Amino acid sequence: MKQFIKSKQLKIVLIALVIVAGIAMIAVKGFHFDLKYQDTQKVELYLQTQFNISDIEQITREVFGDQKVMIQKVEVFEDSVSITTKTISDEQKNNLITKINEKYGTEITAENTEIENVAHTRGRDIMKPYIVPFAIAIVVVLIYLGIRYHKLSSMKVIAESVGFMLLAQILLFSVMAITRIPIGRLTIPIVIVVYLSTLFGITSMFEKNLSKKKLEEEKNKKK
Repeated sequence: MKQFIKSKQLKIVLIALVIVAGIAMIAVKGFHFDLKYQDTQKVELYLQTQFNISDIEQITREVFGDQKVMIQKVEVFEDSVSITTKTISDEQKNNLITKINEKYGTEITAENTEIENVAHTRGRDIMKPYIVPFAIAIVVVLIYLGIRYHKLSSMKVIAESVGFMLLAQILLFSVMAITRIPIGRLTIPIVIVVYLSTLFGITSMFEKNLSKKKLEEEKNKKK
């Protein structure tokens, strides 16, 4: 019993430390976002011909080195390319245009190519489309849990469920902040996986508690 209590206390301390460290990291550095959602700069080049993304990737590696680069085909006929990275200097732009002209025989000029500044996307704007459906799903689940485990006290079940769900998500984002896992297209799937895992955990816990309660009721009836 003492070992169980010590193990539980240790888990609580570790969770608290992770959350505190995560809050500190967020306060100091904020979350780390995918390049797509950061303050970036981009250039759009009209090649007037079909091209392979792999060729553009090779050119950008030569020009930008270790900088993360996002490459997208644009326009209906996919004969233009958008190249986005954290910062683009005039020298890098000129070098990029020169190499692309050499590769595709185009006549793109640096003078007619502008470096565009792209503002970052706020975290709440990324999450906004998912808030309402996610909230509805949670409310429905909480109502079900309250009804399913009413013998354990519906309000207590709902309160504990909300507490565990919130704790799991806070812990998730704390870990993401500490490890610098970027906020991006995989964030929502990760949130859903953690939510479903938490839901499975709490339903298993309630099932065990309900079974114990039923056994106790049966024993009391026999008395």
